Amino acid sequence: MEIARTLSHLNSAGPCLARRLCTAAEKMTSPKAGPRRSLDRVYRRLSALPATLESVTKTLNDYESENGKCISKSELVRCIKELRRYRRFHHALEIMSWMENKKMNLSSGDHAVRLDLIAKSNGITAAESYFAGMSPAERGFSTYGTLLNCYCTEVWPNKALALFAKMHIIDILLYALPFNNFMSLHLRLGHPQRIQAIYHEMKRRNVPPCTLTYNLLMQSYGCLNDIEGVERIFEEMKRDRVVCLDWSSYSNLAAIYVKAGNVVRAESALRMLERKMPPNSREAHHFLIGFYAKTSNAWELNRVWDSLKSRFSVVTNADYLVMLRGLAKLNDIRGFMRCFKEWESVRVSFDRRIVSFVLRVYLEHDMYEEAVLIFDDALRRTGGPLFKAREMFMVFFLRADQLDMALNHLKEAFSTGEHHRWQPKPETVKAFLTYFKGKKDVDGAERFCAILKHINCLNSDACSLLLSTYVAAGRMAPDMCRRLEQNGI
Repeated sequence: MEIARTLSHLNSAGPCLARRLCTAAEKMTSPKAGPRRSLDRVYRRLSALPATLESVTKTLNDYESENGKCISKSELVRCIKELRRYRRFHHALEIMSWMENKKMNLSSGDHAVRLDLIAKSNGITAAESYFAGMSPAERGFSTYGTLLNCYCTEVWPNKALALFAKMHIIDILLYALPFNNFMSLHLRLGHPQRIQAIYHEMKRRNVPPCTLTYNLLMQSYGCLNDIEGVERIFEEMKRDRVVCLDWSSYSNLAAIYVKAGNVVRAESALRMLERKMPPNSREAHHFLIGFYAKTSNAWELNRVWDSLKSRFSVVTNADYLVMLRGLAKLNDIRGFMRCFKEWESVRVSFDRRIVSFVLRVYLEHDMYEEAVLIFDDALRRTGGPLFKAREMFMVFFLRADQLDMALNHLKEAFSTGEHHRWQPKPETVKAFLTYFKGKKDVDGAERFCAILKHINCLNSDACSLLLSTYVAAGRMAPDMCRRLEQNGI
């Protein structure tokens, strides 16, 4: 999944492919699940860990003590799946360590999941060490495939090629997954012309392609502006009786057409998409909303939104976030405000992502009073520290030439950030120093850089802007070389 996410810059089908580039780590098969109610209780505690600040080990041990029975492996596997879904990789990895300490049997698929979590939490080097320490019996197609996916995701072509060769030697290149990984790697590297050779190698080895294989092939021809090639692969896919021609293929085709400037064919593909998509597919609805936002088709966007709300008994925070992003892209601020107010009236849980996005849009439209109301409400609900929101206000006030107000938010961030090791984002640092440069305020820039030094955030980019402030003010900085050297810059 991670590899395909890197393809999103190629065309708007990227997010759909991302959810379909199934890594071997996600092939973990779990035993038959236990009672749903029991799972919900376990997962509810695990999902609350960021707020409770408890450890996974203590949470699971306490749960077993209170209930007088062991948590089944199937329950833990499903909790891991949910935590991965919400990118809580560190907590999911802790569960696997707890399972190992409990002497639960881990399959090759389980080890693949753990390998993937280690890579996401601690980096590929740590994942390589874990892989090296596995016994031959613990390794299999899924673990090799997961490590290959890590190399392709992080764009390490040499290591990916070496591992691919190893998989060839031990004769486990029997499925489309490793070939799909390599196709995605070459798309990421900007080598779409190499995808066809990989496909021909698959055919030579009698490895059957899957839906994703065809989608990646179509993308490669799209990157080469070969629409005839795209359509030829699509027709080949339609003739393949084994492969499922689902809505994702039509979304892929539509995105390629839009990139080529052929809106008529794109809309035809979207009509087929809606016929093919399952009625309960939120993902398909999300794609359509995002697609129509990019093509500035407000009528269709609102139609799909109404369809989503009518098909699902619960409209989730994720649904509202997709719609809000679409309305923002259309610059429909009235519709945006209506959608946000609707979310406020029906929301089941508070969502920082939505609040943060709405704040950004309101401030971009100079809707300061509305933004303050949202910010104050978020502070009451969460207790802070809301660093991201404060930085938005800093940039807003600097743009409005209100340095004192920006500094007030900076001061509040520092006062609440002592226990969080907060550092301003590079964009925020740049906004402050650009402001001082525009005002030719060397003293202000120096004081700000002194703050950055105090929190170990002074780098070459900040010093470069400080120097440009001296130049703009027509002032000399005779000891700057020595200061840079002292600061290790």
